[in-house]
Amino acid sequence: MNYQLYRNTTLGHTLQESLDEFVQCGQISPQLALKILLQFDRAINHSLSSKVRTRLTFKAGHLKTYRFCDNVWTFVLKDVEFREAQELVKADKVKIVACDGLHAKQ
Repeated sequence: MNYQLYRNTTLGHTLQESLDEFVQCGQISPQLALKILLQFDRAINHSLSSKVRTRLTFKAGHLKTYRFCDNVWTFVLKDVEFREAQELVKADKVKIVACDGLHAKQ
């Protein structure tokens, strides 16, 4: 199972819009567009799990809400500080979606 979370990124939206345009113009079939999206899901999940080595820590001021459904945790945090080495970034509100990696590899 590969998660489709990254389809909601700028890259994912752009890919979907391009594929929709190709389908509407008759340049590719809807089935091919779906295959391309599924390959995108696999590739992005694999790349993020195997190639990204940066560690980031964060400190939240407040946990506003949390939810666990279908092996996916969703947290909404307020007044969050992210730190990587010497760099510090502050955010008023952050949503974190964490998926069960064991199920993703099956």
